[in-house]
Amino acid sequence: MGSHLGGSLALLLILHVTAVKMCHPGCQCEVESFGLFSSFILTKVDCSGVGPSMVHVAIPLDTLSLDLSFNNIRSIEDSELSGPGYTTLSSLDLSNNLISVVNGSMFSKLRYLQTLDLSRNSVEVLMEGCFTGLPLAEVDLSYNQIHEVNLNAFTVRNQGRPLSVDLSHNLLRAITRIPHLQLPNIQSLDLAGNQLNSVPELQDVSLRSLNLDDNPISVIDKQSFAGLKDLVHLSLSEMPELHTIEPEGLQDLQNLQVLDLSHNSKLKSLSTEVFSGLKLLQELNLSDSGVVSLPTNILQLLPSIRAIVLRDKVNCWKVHKQEPFRRHARQSNTMETLTCDVTGVVQ
Repeated sequence: MGSHLGGSLALLLILHVTAVKMCHPGCQCEVESFGLFSSFILTKVDCSGVGPSMVHVAIPLDTLSLDLSFNNIRSIEDSELSGPGYTTLSSLDLSNNLISVVNGSMFSKLRYLQTLDLSRNSVEVLMEGCFTGLPLAEVDLSYNQIHEVNLNAFTVRNQGRPLSVDLSHNLLRAITRIPHLQLPNIQSLDLAGNQLNSVPELQDVSLRSLNLDDNPISVIDKQSFAGLKDLVHLSLSEMPELHTIEPEGLQDLQNLQVLDLSHNSKLKSLSTEVFSGLKLLQELNLSDSGVVSLPTNILQLLPSIRAIVLRDKVNCWKVHKQEPFRRHARQSNTMETLTCDVTGVVQ
């Protein structure tokens, strides 16, 4: 009886109710209530596709999420993202607009902003300090026209929450360290689809996930990932110019668990030294790349590996086999082997 009652209360406490709320003309306001007594209320305001005049729309005081995408917005004045409803905003979607410059005061009033989507704009310039002091958890700057960005755009002057930055598919050319500025504790950084010719220097950032897909990087050298010891996920997929990963080029990635090297047709081989230091790697994707075989000692190089995807979507996985019972040892030994869909993969 007591157990049943406790379960019922638990279900009530996570009760989720959605309702429509009166909203600005052209927008849609949706209220989501959580908890037994609707103790937590989330208001989502969708003003997408309404027009450029919607930059500073009146929104409810309890708004946490605002969508201003597809509005042909070209610029945002300093005072437009401020006032009632904006100062407590945690999520802002400005994707699919025509914004070309992100300045230092554009988001200065959004002191609780955690998610910012600026993808598919015309952003060319990220001014110094444009994200300074914001408790950002996710930033999407994908599909823009940024030619250069300095890390001082993401610096903070005091300790705050971890910052996750998504810069995917920008036309970035370089990232420059600013030694005298304090870098945020970025957890996830997506730089896919940029024009980066080398891995950016990110050794002062506590990254856990990094995406460099679709960049014209041709060589991964020994110091490319220096200092990124906390990185867990790394994607280096669809790089049209990548042909070489130098020995020990990934050695600093002590905690890496997932590595994606798929769709790199110019990458023909990987030396045994490439896998140096990857003791915790569990997943390796080499599908549709130029690599057709693996070193015979791959299990010694990658002791934690669970699965490898190779050419033509050939799948390899680690299996444990029992050796015959040994009378003198009075026990059987377990042997680890790599099993693949086809033979001749491990050479």
